[in-house]
Amino acid sequence: MRAKILLLEDDPNLSESVGEYLEENGYEVVCVYDAQEAEDAMFEQKFDLLLLDVNVPGGDGFSLLKSSRADGNATPAIFITSRNAMSDLESGFESGGDDYLRKPFELKELLLRIKTILKRNFFHNPSETLDLGGGITYDIDSQTLRVGGKEQNLQLKEHKLLKLFIQHPNELLSHERIMEHLWDYDETPSDGSLRTYIKTLRKYLGKDRIVSHKRLGYQFR
Repeated sequence: MRAKILLLEDDPNLSESVGEYLEENGYEVVCVYDAQEAEDAMFEQKFDLLLLDVNVPGGDGFSLLKSSRADGNATPAIFITSRNAMSDLESGFESGGDDYLRKPFELKELLLRIKTILKRNFFHNPSETLDLGGGITYDIDSQTLRVGGKEQNLQLKEHKLLKLFIQHPNELLSHERIMEHLWDYDETPSDGSLRTYIKTLRKYLGKDRIVSHKRLGYQFR
């Protein structure tokens, strides 16, 4: 089944070039040209990835994604824009973006970024069960961790932490990044609680699977 991509780009020539290139590389692409069209498409259809230009008629990509995230849409998103200020980059990630590609760009680079994000985003397929090795599986739909076929009880934040690790294998995740992911804006992060969650996951996954890097963060192997 082909991954389905929403492309929001108001330049018809660029939209056509990107759309045709991605179609040739095995993706299904839905092209829209303003913020309202994009919002309607996201409401009516399910996508595996969003490609969002920032400066578009009827709004902007940042606000569009931020609103969509607030409504519970977790579809990964890449911003494509001619903006290059650091403040714009920060705005992109703060609104819920996963990547940021500056114009002009090579189509090959866009393709590589798309492949990387889709590969990382295990959870867009709700029927998938992940094999973590050693008789350990994680059912995405039911958020069930099984060790040797036996279901293990995890707290909500332990589930969120496990998902974060699975999505970023072998990547060093800083304490700050993990805490931002686990705790909502109205909650107070806790070093002690994080250590407890890590200890619980190590109990089920094995001590060597989650490596601690002093003063830096953790790495899931």
